[in-house]
Amino acid sequence: MTITLRPVRPEDEPFLLRVYASTRLEELAPLGWSEADQGAFLRQQGEAQHGHYRTYYADADYSVIELEGQPVGRLYVARWPSEIRIVDIALLPQYRNAGIGTRLIGDLLAEGASAGLPVTIHVESFNPAQHLYARLGFELAEDKGVYWLMRWSAEVEGHA
Repeated sequence: MTITLRPVRPEDEPFLLRVYASTRLEELAPLGWSEADQGAFLRQQGEAQHGHYRTYYADADYSVIELEGQPVGRLYVARWPSEIRIVDIALLPQYRNAGIGTRLIGDLLAEGASAGLPVTIHVESFNPAQHLYARLGFELAEDKGVYWLMRWSAEVEGHA
């Protein structure tokens, strides 16, 4: 399984919107909205999220995750002097639970261990991915209501 990262390009916008929408469809299903209304809402929300990321994580690495050369998700990472922040990681549904995210996060944890830096991520408190992060050694660092800040540290994992 060849997993690679490449920088996001302008022509990736429709794909990235599809990735974003795939992470939100379950939440919208109970609302009974038409496909057109769901599409309009998801487009607006996806654009808002993208704008937020570009404003608050301007220097982050924005990457498309490719599996065997095909785009399957996105990984956005900010590297600061005091930490490595996973801004966002998301895969299309058919590629979830296949070890792709675990491998990419493992690479970031190895980078953090090598640099002596913690790795952090914000996750919604109801997002099932929090269980993956906990399994990988992330701990709750701050409860921000809907969002949790989770933190992995080499010292906690015994890599220091």
